[in-house]
Amino acid sequence: MAKPTILAVDDDPVVSRAITRDLRDRFGADYRVVGATSGPGALELLTEFTLRGRAIALVVSDQRMPRMTGIELLEQVRSLSPDTKLLLLTAYADTDVAIRAINDIGLDYYMLKPWDPPQDKFFPVVEDLLGDWRDAHRDDSSQVRVVGHRWSDRSQEVKTFLAHNHVPYLWLDVERDEGARELAELAGAKASDLPLVLVPDGDPLRSPTNREVADALGLHTLADAPLYDLCIVGGGPAGLAAAVYASSEGLRTVVVERDAPGGQAGQSASIENYLGFPKGLSGADLTHRAVAQVARFGAEMVVAREAVGLRTRGPVRSVVIDGADELEARAVVIATGVSYRRLEAPGLEELGARGVHYGASASEAAQCEGEEVYLVGAANSAGQAALNLARYAKRVVMLVRGAGLELTMSQYLVSRITACTNIEVRLGCEVVAASGDGHLESLTLLYRATGETEAVETSWLFIFIGAMPRTDWLGDDVARDDHGFVVTGQDLMQGTGRSAWSAGRPPYALETSIPGVFAAGDVRLDSMKRVASAVGEGGMAVYLVHRFLATT
Repeated sequence: MAKPTILAVDDDPVVSRAITRDLRDRFGADYRVVGATSGPGALELLTEFTLRGRAIALVVSDQRMPRMTGIELLEQVRSLSPDTKLLLLTAYADTDVAIRAINDIGLDYYMLKPWDPPQDKFFPVVEDLLGDWRDAHRDDSSQVRVVGHRWSDRSQEVKTFLAHNHVPYLWLDVERDEGARELAELAGAKASDLPLVLVPDGDPLRSPTNREVADALGLHTLADAPLYDLCIVGGGPAGLAAAVYASSEGLRTVVVERDAPGGQAGQSASIENYLGFPKGLSGADLTHRAVAQVARFGAEMVVAREAVGLRTRGPVRSVVIDGADELEARAVVIATGVSYRRLEAPGLEELGARGVHYGASASEAAQCEGEEVYLVGAANSAGQAALNLARYAKRVVMLVRGAGLELTMSQYLVSRITACTNIEVRLGCEVVAASGDGHLESLTLLYRATGETEAVETSWLFIFIGAMPRTDWLGDDVARDDHGFVVTGQDLMQGTGRSAWSAGRPPYALETSIPGVFAAGDVRLDSMKRVASAVGEGGMAVYLVHRFLATT
């Protein structure tokens, strides 16, 4: 395989040679580094590479060039090679132009000159961009294959588990793909064995549980130690932030996640208002970076295991996980987040996951190519999903009970949805029934203002309504409000929830009704329900854990 290409463009030959030399010294082992001294010259090279089938990983271009500006060049690069990463080198005076290019041409990053030394300022940026490019261009020879039926609940669950854990997989439908049927026959698989999960270095898995899939892939499903300083239940933004801060500060830390790291935020196609990422980033990217930090600082991540109970034994808190295992720790952070509320309409529960989806991952969006999909919800998560689905679907119909998106959605999303030609927003509209033979085939819609109903044909319904915390496992000793959200801090002093604070000191800000057990993120009563605030609460919880441990 030929090495992917990095192209550096600057009209000053001395600068062009210097950039090319620096890139070749640092990245030449894995990439072919080529230089050009003009926009037209760079386009000639890119055309040649494209015709020869050479992958172009990154184009680095100066902005101020006489025959063609850097942005003009990168705009044409985006047309020639849509997945190439684009880095603009510019002066402070051109900052506004560079920022506009993020929206206009999908510029990935811009850097102000000079950036000496490159080891500190230039190379880290390039490494991040190349890392993102590599993640999207992995070698298929080691890819997991899932052989199943499109309208199978278990097939959907396996695909979702793999996608949420950022495991690349190839989906093979036995109804549509002759190769899929041949693989099933070769494995001697019956209908009840589907989905069949084929891993490169293991035996075929027949209709496996998520834990069986995790074990086959070498994911961590068992804790290593008998006792930890901190056990974090939930691997969303709050839990991952707590793990980073705790482990980096010397606390022996374990994270228990029932599905996969990232939580609801990890499924987001684009988080555009997160500080420090002007182009935005996907939930998968944010999760990938956070998990790498967690591993770097030595925290353990246990996946595909669900917390089912919480016990207190003197100075030790014990988290009971499915399978009767227990994790003991001196302190606990509850960061289990929320899940989407179930839509109550006749026919939906009977259909299961066969066309009805709560949330939407990037892989599910890609499977809707050329089809008409319906989406229920009007919060930011619904808006981000609609925009992502619109990249593939023929038409996305948003069903909104209220009078307008502006009441519940950030303005930047409203503007983008309004400008998207294949997204239709129906206000004052809701789903009142669903039907289908083995899978979703039609919906009945109700228009609230007139009382009229309409039947529409579709095989795809995505639901983003409300938030339900997963807290039943906590038992009666942890105070919660009537909706299940965990009560913390000063609210405990007022007796809010099912039990109140009884220790001899005031509770810490994020502390629950059990001393030494804290809550952070969306699971907590009156939290902000934003990724940034969840990350902040995760860090704050660790500060409070230190204070608690210092007094015990």
